[in-house]
Amino acid sequence: MVIGRNPRATLVRAGIWAAACFVIFKIVLVHVNVSGISMVPTYADNSRHWVNRIAFLLHEPQRGDVVAIGEAGQNDARRLWAPGVMYLKRIIGLPGETVAFAGGRVLVNGQVLDEPYEDFKQYPSDWNRPPVTLAADEYFVVGDNRTMPEQDHMKGVCKRYQIVGKILR
Repeated sequence: MVIGRNPRATLVRAGIWAAACFVIFKIVLVHVNVSGISMVPTYADNSRHWVNRIAFLLHEPQRGDVVAIGEAGQNDARRLWAPGVMYLKRIIGLPGETVAFAGGRVLVNGQVLDEPYEDFKQYPSDWNRPPVTLAADEYFVVGDNRTMPEQDHMKGVCKRYQIVGKILR
């Protein structure tokens, strides 16, 4: 009854499903667990999400995208199958731009960045950071929780190859 009337057709269908699941869940999507409060309130500590690894095949990452940043090196062959430790961060600076923090606000090319995902009235920030100019293959990433001390927060410049993919909402 489990195999049906045509065992060969059932075996072929099972093989196709197994291959499709392998491609989707090992190559296209990666499961991530958020550990820490750097993305609060957007993503809670101990929450679970999926990262789309092929999101940036047709276009480059954009400002405001929440991405997974991998620690694996550019030439690390294991990165395709097991990206290792990943950080969930928001892109605020694009290649060629100058990014700085002044009084908790982000300045991109000297202009205050509009960040609708931040509530500066309820959650004030006092971060200050001198300007940094990004190279052609660099992005500036930061978490959404700017109330935590700046020195406790993983942020800064990352190379394009370190971006594993875009988080699925």
